[in-house]
Amino acid sequence: MSKIEQRGCCCRRPETQIAERIEAQTAERTTAQNVTPETQSAAPEAGNVTPEAGNVTPETQSAAPELQNTERTTERTDAEYKSLMNRLSRIEGQIKGIRGMLEKDAYCTDIITQVSAVTAALNAFNKELLSNHIKGCVTRDILEGREDTVDDLLKTLQRLMK
Repeated sequence: MSKIEQRGCCCRRPETQIAERIEAQTAERTTAQNVTPETQSAAPEAGNVTPEAGNVTPETQSAAPELQNTERTTERTDAEYKSLMNRLSRIEGQIKGIRGMLEKDAYCTDIITQVSAVTAALNAFNKELLSNHIKGCVTRDILEGREDTVDDLLKTLQRLMK
């Protein structure tokens, strides 16, 4: 029996099943994440995912192999850094809001609308970061005679346009 068949319609559920559903979902999440009181306190913070913690899958590890183990860094102006961090903070808040909506069994289309807003916010983040990259890093590297930067930029654009 599928998860939807077990739980009923994903959009409208009888009010009498809420407590049972919450207990079942909590048990499913705990089982799916293999979270125990011991591992919960040892779990890495967001953004500090390590292979040792078991949070990296082969899919995520091979997502961009050419970017792994690179020593490249970018010095950003304070304004660039602040702008990008503000965007990420807003996106993080939106994601937490979506999680809350899901936990409160919000109506499907309401969640989809919020996911669409997050997608738009991530696209705006990418546009700003790409603009800064072209104006700063790419321009500087070309002026220094490093023409391989153009190939790198083309690969980046191809990944963004999948």
